Amino acid sequence: MSTPNQVSNQVPDALPGQLPVVGFVGLGAMGMGMALSLLQAGYSVQGYDINDAARARFAQAGGQAVDTLPAVARGAEIVVLMVLNAEQIDQILFGDDKMAGMVGALAPASLVIVSSTVKPTYVETLAARLAAHQIDLLDAPVSGGTSGANDGTLSIMVAGAPASIQRADPLLQAMGKNIYIMGERPGMGSTMKMVNQVLAGVQIAAAAEALALGARAGLDPNRVYEVICNSAGASWMFENRVPHILADDYRPHSAVEIWLKDLGLVVDTGKELHLPTPLAAAAQQLFIMAAAAGHTRLDDAAVIKVYEQLAGFRVLDSVAAPESD
Repeated sequence: MSTPNQVSNQVPDALPGQLPVVGFVGLGAMGMGMALSLLQAGYSVQGYDINDAARARFAQAGGQAVDTLPAVARGAEIVVLMVLNAEQIDQILFGDDKMAGMVGALAPASLVIVSSTVKPTYVETLAARLAAHQIDLLDAPVSGGTSGANDGTLSIMVAGAPASIQRADPLLQAMGKNIYIMGERPGMGSTMKMVNQVLAGVQIAAAAEALALGARAGLDPNRVYEVICNSAGASWMFENRVPHILADDYRPHSAVEIWLKDLGLVVDTGKELHLPTPLAAAAQQLFIMAAAAGHTRLDDAAVIKVYEQLAGFRVLDSVAAPESD
């Protein structure tokens, strides 16, 4: 029992029908939508982000915004991590300053859900490290973009102990439309995410190259978009990203820097498996070129700018003039 001057780490037993308190770290483009979906489903959510404006927005939406990571964990039965990379996860869980050190504040038998895109081998190691603190881990990366996060319609690729999956299922259902159980070994969900990122990253790069080719040859890019969306070359990424280019709007939904990381993880995972990934590597180089040209923080559709800069033209200059009456 705690004294009056101590904060207990013991998670109280939920009353019948009562939803558990959830901690959420990472209120960015994807994480904000996911956390808000949990609020809409009736969960009490303690949210943290390093960005003050993100915390303020979360509080305005009805969430409990906290200003330290241990405060996210206190009283929470389940914690969701939706941050950039493995290094941030390590700092969040095992750091020792006011911004980190969540493990010390988590009660035994708490569940940490990792929804960030990280290497499968990292997730395996992390599960063992958390188990040493009597904390369970669920490997649950997501796909579906900001629209899926905002609408609660993400695809979630889950791996972990059956009991942990069952425990987290209502929460996952609140954030996603398609929940795929990939296996019991942590890392299998992240492996599935690597497979997805090969296709998604290559398709963004291919969309930029195809649109640039058509525009450079004098085709109206709007017409190119219309035809491809109704032809065999269509892909979800083409249909979703090309409108950003046509609107000349590169506000980041998913930034170029995300693909520097994700395709790097794909290539590294291929090396570990002794499996070549030449298409992923080629797409990675395009994103590296975009970053080198100063487009790191722009929407990932900004890879089109690599072609524009190399060839000395603008795709939108090929837009057909409106017909006169």
